[in-house]
Amino acid sequence: MHKPGKDVSFWSAVSMGIGAMVGAGIFALLGQAGTIAGSAVWISFLFGGAVALLSGYSIGRLGARYPSAGGVVEYLVQAFGVGRFSGTMSVMMYIGSLVAVSLVARTFGSYAHALLPQGAPGWLVEVFSVAIVLVFMLVNLEGARAMARVENLVVLVKMAVLIAFATIGMLFISPEYLSPSTYPPVSMIFYSVAVTFFAYEGFRIVTNAAEDMRDPARTLPRAIMTAILLVMVVYITVAVSVFGNLPPDRVVAAQDFALAEAARPILGKLGFQVVAIAALFATASAINASLYSVTNVTYRLATLGELPRAFGKPIGHSKEGLVVSSGLIILLAIFFDLSQIAAIGALSMLIIHLTVHIGHLRLLRETGAIPPVIVLAIVANAGTIVLGMYHIAKTSPLLLLWIAGFAVLSFVIELLLHRLADRTVGMRVHD
Repeated sequence: MHKPGKDVSFWSAVSMGIGAMVGAGIFALLGQAGTIAGSAVWISFLFGGAVALLSGYSIGRLGARYPSAGGVVEYLVQAFGVGRFSGTMSVMMYIGSLVAVSLVARTFGSYAHALLPQGAPGWLVEVFSVAIVLVFMLVNLEGARAMARVENLVVLVKMAVLIAFATIGMLFISPEYLSPSTYPPVSMIFYSVAVTFFAYEGFRIVTNAAEDMRDPARTLPRAIMTAILLVMVVYITVAVSVFGNLPPDRVVAAQDFALAEAARPILGKLGFQVVAIAALFATASAINASLYSVTNVTYRLATLGELPRAFGKPIGHSKEGLVVSSGLIILLAIFFDLSQIAAIGALSMLIIHLTVHIGHLRLLRETGAIPPVIVLAIVANAGTIVLGMYHIAKTSPLLLLWIAGFAVLSFVIELLLHRLADRTVGMRVHD
């Protein structure tokens, strides 16, 4: 694979991870987690971050041993070999990634639309969603250097706004809003951890930059853990600021733009606009980093025969997989309401992380990871999956069928591609 000059430094990798995590995570998922955990959502973000740190340790050690642009796909292959199982899980991760980026694009479109004068046509949401994907597709076509430069700048701006918002918000907190007496049952807090983990899940994108790092064995694990820890601090302080300034019912009512709404009582309309603009920066940088990741994943999948070889063909300083994936993301953002799909994406990604950690047990001698930590990562991921599925089974059981549908679709794609490859080889031998 093309390696454009080893352009991703430690802080570029950290910025990439932050950019992927602090996208729709805090801006869109805060309200959704709040519908479950209420004013105790900051505890949910704490637990979600703990699960992410355990996963980050496991994946970071795998990345240090197997630096590859394929990231998680490479780790699945190393643990389980090239076959139906690893192929199905890899394709499932790819589909889940497309859904996640589509959600971020849709969130960008919604915030952009909210900044327009009242009465602006609703179809502009789709226009903005499409435009931002196209913009960062062009940026990524210029290669890793262009992606990293843009990501560093955008992350700096949005983190500055979020830190300023959290700091100011802390000064105006109403303690009664955060009183434990307002918390829902403890079980509800645990049910919401699957959603808050999804707000951290983007850290895996750092692994896809391994081939563009000078010293991935040292840089990759440190960058992942640093990014997660910084984002944990931001998420928790922002959650406290939001629910300390608004009662849970108002946060839930404005769940698509909860942060901007929380700024209104403190800073008025200007505060709403500033935070909404920060949301545009956040979601834009998440799309930028995610497209870079998707490109590397599709290239690796194409070389393994899990996706058509066209995904790996060069175009500009990138691969055709970037263009194809961007087109699929645009279609999802235009034609689907992805609010419920967010829950599906969260559980799907947890299942993939769980599979990677189980596979890591087979590779402990190679990675040198601490066995009890990997086991703890497995237990934490499995527990979060069970609690999330239990809650969905009680509230929206149809979503469980969607998760099963993701797995079946991934297996069918894997099966068809391998049969097509076998038939092509057979025809060549016959000729």
